[in-house]
Amino acid sequence: MKQETFTDIEYSFRKKKTKREEFLEIMDEIIPWDEWVGVIEPYYPSGKRGRPPMGIEKMLRMYLLQIWFNLSDPATEDAIYDSYAMRTFTGIDFMTEAVPDETTLCKFRHLLEAHGLNKLFFDAINRVMVATGHMMRGGTIVDATIINAPSSTKNAQKARDPEMHQTK
Repeated sequence: MKQETFTDIEYSFRKKKTKREEFLEIMDEIIPWDEWVGVIEPYYPSGKRGRPPMGIEKMLRMYLLQIWFNLSDPATEDAIYDSYAMRTFTGIDFMTEAVPDETTLCKFRHLLEAHGLNKLFFDAINRVMVATGHMMRGGTIVDATIINAPSSTKNAQKARDPEMHQTK
């Protein structure tokens, strides 16, 4: 059992969860981690030579954070150091381990791409989201900031538009 840190205790007294934290909790529940780790395992280094590899599930979780939040390799590493929600999602405990560095994540991403697993996981995420009633949608953000500007007289009559109204 993992020992609770002062940070965990402090965060447990918060009055509200962030949208990011709620999203990551949902994803943690609905993704079949054991099944997905099993898909990567045949391609992942065994650790017989060189430095022992990081856990597959931890690397997969970092990769998914990178995809979901549109982060670069260095930004993903920094986000885990910076965000309690992301650190909790990856299961990294700073007292016992370090965050895998950007090069390790880059090599993992290239491994997935080389074997076509990135497309497989994208399709799998969509299937899981649909099956559980969650839906990922793209959209457009429109800046509707009201700015001060004089009404235009650049028309054929060189007059102000009578249908134009001002907003306050």
